[in-house]
Amino acid sequence: MASIRDLKKDINYVLGDIIEAVYIWEMTADKKETGKGDEIIDETIEHFDRLIAKVNDHSVEHRAAHLKEVNKELEEVANTLVDKINKLS
Repeated sequence: MASIRDLKKDINYVLGDIIEAVYIWEMTADKKETGKGDEIIDETIEHFDRLIAKVNDHSVEHRAAHLKEVNKELEEVANTLVDKINKLS
């Protein structure tokens, strides 16, 4: 398992890249549709807060297994958000 610091960086970079992709889409899209992009950004921020809270949760019994689940959840969330961005185009 990678370090906790690396997991936090992964969460930050992956979800940050998704937000950046939405901003790029908004710059090239019709101004009427930017509300859809804002919804994805809000959802991404909610996922970020939730995942970081899970990483910082020290009350779990099996910490290594818990962090692996957080990493797996990050991948699932990222794939879902990327699919939503792709549907915007």
